[in-house]
Amino acid sequence: MSRATLLINGRRVYNDRLVKSEVLIVNGKIIEIGEHVHEPGDAEKIDLNNNLITPGLIDVHVHLREPGYTNKETIATGSKAAAHGGFTTIAAMANLNPTCDTPEKFKEQVNRNEKAGLVKILQYSPVTVNRAGKQPVNVADQYQAGARLFSDDGAGIQDAGVVYQAMQQLAKVNAPLCDHAQDNQLAQNGVINDGAAIAKKLSLPGMPAISETAQIARNLVIAQATGAHYHVCHVSTKESIDLIRYAKQQGINVTCEVTPHHLLLADADIKEDDAEFKMNPPLRRRIDQQACLVGLLDGTIDCIATDHAPHTDAEKQQGFLNSPNGIVGSETAFALLYTHFVKTGIYTLTQLIDWLTAKPQTVFNLENAGLLKVGDPADIAVFDIDHQDIIRPEQFFSKGHNTPFVGDQIYGMTKKTFVDGKLVYTED
Repeated sequence: MSRATLLINGRRVYNDRLVKSEVLIVNGKIIEIGEHVHEPGDAEKIDLNNNLITPGLIDVHVHLREPGYTNKETIATGSKAAAHGGFTTIAAMANLNPTCDTPEKFKEQVNRNEKAGLVKILQYSPVTVNRAGKQPVNVADQYQAGARLFSDDGAGIQDAGVVYQAMQQLAKVNAPLCDHAQDNQLAQNGVINDGAAIAKKLSLPGMPAISETAQIARNLVIAQATGAHYHVCHVSTKESIDLIRYAKQQGINVTCEVTPHHLLLADADIKEDDAEFKMNPPLRRRIDQQACLVGLLDGTIDCIATDHAPHTDAEKQQGFLNSPNGIVGSETAFALLYTHFVKTGIYTLTQLIDWLTAKPQTVFNLENAGLLKVGDPADIAVFDIDHQDIIRPEQFFSKGHNTPFVGDQIYGMTKKTFVDGKLVYTED
């Protein structure tokens, strides 16, 4: 028996214009899109009240914390947070305890995700055994178990030989090595960007930009030698972006992502020892923040990813020296980016949607994520871009409230989210 849903009174972007749109969904698939579509007699009608319809957003970098750190987040709360932000497909990092570094443990993690998740969850495999950076996992076995993304995120792989061995394996299955690029010797145990102004003013140890850039330079050469797909997570410095731009011109198979917070903030925005501003990589200089935007606009940076990293309130109240790195981002990403960049005319709504949907799908060859086309899975987000709202952590579904954007006035909060045609979040 067919199940039909008709979305009416919506708007979508078409040829860079907002046009009136209806969407007919049957059995989880998009059957028709247009100003007026065929209306089955038994269809459930959902009025979108003139709000924006987009493909369900894709986030290739989140931390769900389960198993091992469920005081911070769970698969259930993290996937609810994703749905609240309009994300219908997310990729979960492998910094878990235990991590999923064998086929058996990987399959167990996938089963956990499927049982508890509200949205589609792609699971990363670690690159190295126990994410210790000493020995590559057996990539062929992990791939056979279903792994398509590989990362030790949260820990840069210090041993070049290990990266070389891992990339040799990954090239054979055409899977990416997604890298938290950080040379720990150059990082010097820094907790904030190394700079004459903010780090010294707050008397905090700085992390030099070269700690990221040097690791990227090393790994680009290894990627060139092996032919592997090298993906740089949360790029943050002008020099890193310049390197990646040059590497792409040389034909090296490299892609990268940028976070909303590295687009929106710089270390100059840190006024006191407030760990809501502590993340890794740290907020950099204004020139780096501007380089992130330029890199996004010229195609050097391929997509936007949140690096959603929930922690408990108590953990993030210990100052820069003692608090963990990271902020939450799933529930605020679209609205913050729409407000600060689309409404101000810096880039278009079409570009923003592409960086959050089509581009990550292309970079990672994601087969089961919809792009709002006939025949696609009905993965759909609905946003209110006409009315102002305020970021209130008490309204988050994530266990984590750690964000520097509390109280920001924004446009573009999510009204509804559909996964395979099923309504998984509604403001009501």
